[in-house]
Order: sequence, then C-alpha cells, then structure tokens
Amino acid sequence: MLNLIFLQAATAADGQQGNQWSFWIMMILIFVVFYFFMIRPQTKRQKELQKQREAMKKGDKVVTAGGIYGEIKEVQDTAFIITIAKDVTIKVSKESVFADAAEAQQESK
Repeated sequence: MLNLIFLQAATAADGQQGNQWSFWIMMILIFVVFYFFMIRPQTKRQKELQKQREAMKKGDKVVTAGGIYGEIKEVQDTAFIITIAKDVTIKVSKESVFADAAEAQQESK
C-alpha cells in the first residue's frame, strides 16, 4: 500500500492532475479511518478513566498499576494514601490507580 502511495505521488509529479487528487483523497480517508478507529476511542477511554479517578473517595477499594489491592485511606491532590494491610499504608500516584473490578461487578448485580 505504501508503494502505491509513492507511485501515485510520482505520477502526480509527472503532471497528471487526476492522480494527484486521488492521492490526497486517499490520504484524507486514511486519516479519517485512523481517527475513528484509533484516536477517538483512546481519548474517550482516557476521559472516562480520569472521571473515574476524580470520583474515587475514602473507603473505595482499588488496584494499583503494580497489582496491589487496597482501600483508599486519604485523597490528596496528586496521590492516594492506600491501606494494603493492617497498619500498612502506601502513597500512590493517582495515575496508577484503578477501581477494583471485583467491586464493580458486585455493584452491577
């Protein structure tokens, strides 16, 4: 496909106006496909995850990106203080915390 694009670009340089327009139309269509199938869904997931993190509060069960399960003890500006065992707390960045999937499944039942 890449060879086809370069071939069309080369023929457009030879003075064939029709091929030049088809080249640009194909490039625009490729961009549109990438946008709707890759870029847009990713930004939608990021916004949803950000809203979920902002909604987390004290007492919520969470999982860190490293796989540590715990319960939020305190919410700070950029971090959570999480209790992972009796008298064991850790400070974790908000970007590396996810809602506990098991808890979400129980709430939906």
